[in-house]
Amino acid sequence: MPNAETEALLNEIGQILAEDTDHPLDGTLLYAEVDWNFVAPSIFKDLGDHILYLDPDLDILGSALLDLWKAEDRDKRWEAIEYVVRGGKFTATFTPASEIDPNEDSLDRRDRVVERHFGKKRIVYPPQPGSDDKDTYHLS
Repeated sequence: MPNAETEALLNEIGQILAEDTDHPLDGTLLYAEVDWNFVAPSIFKDLGDHILYLDPDLDILGSALLDLWKAEDRDKRWEAIEYVVRGGKFTATFTPASEIDPNEDSLDRRDRVVERHFGKKRIVYPPQPGSDDKDTYHLS
């Protein structure tokens, strides 16, 4: 059972995710791995025929995730969170470090989590900053 601080932080994370008014909140997955001074969040939106990846605001979301992680007792701290919004409600699942394979690449683990929640769909990533067609070369 989450304590009052944890509940407030989970609600704050939901509010941060809801600030994206360009995409529906329903069908959102926030997957993050957290440790001391380390936060690696990823936001995915299920858009039906594909999944959209959104770059998170590390200043805002990263701080909230670190606060959530620090609110947990040291002996019960988790290393990953899956925060899913469906039907106007959220669920948060925490994975302790003991259940994470240290030899598995974190991006492979993340992709597996996305597939578990949304099925096997194409993930669309935004273009990298500074990239445009002028910098793209095609080999024949």
